[in-house]
Amino acid sequence: MQPTVVRVARLADPAGPADGVRVLVERLWPRGTARTAVVLDGWYRGLAPSDELRTWYGHDPGRFAEFAERYRAELREPDRAAALERLRALAAGGPLTLLTASGSPPISQAAVLAEILAGEG
Repeated sequence: MQPTVVRVARLADPAGPADGVRVLVERLWPRGTARTAVVLDGWYRGLAPSDELRTWYGHDPGRFAEFAERYRAELREPDRAAALERLRALAAGGPLTLLTASGSPPISQAAVLAEILAGEG
């Protein structure tokens, strides 16, 4: 069995041959980004962190560990858990790239999702 390949990239990054399926994991469409300018196979709005959690976090690197813990708890909610399972099925079919509008993808919700899908969290 092949390991699940999940990448994290910025929405603005150009698509590459190794990307596989490209999925946006933001609640809102990023301002200033034309939808026609992006290579995208899906948009999983329901997997985004709650507005409350996102506002609290504010992409503060010092809060990332607690953000990740709280976000994992949110992902156990039934609707989000179902969406996560659909994403897991996509990842099982080949490479998956999770796209974020964050300026710091390694400390974004996409990074947390990638860890979960890779079986690391």
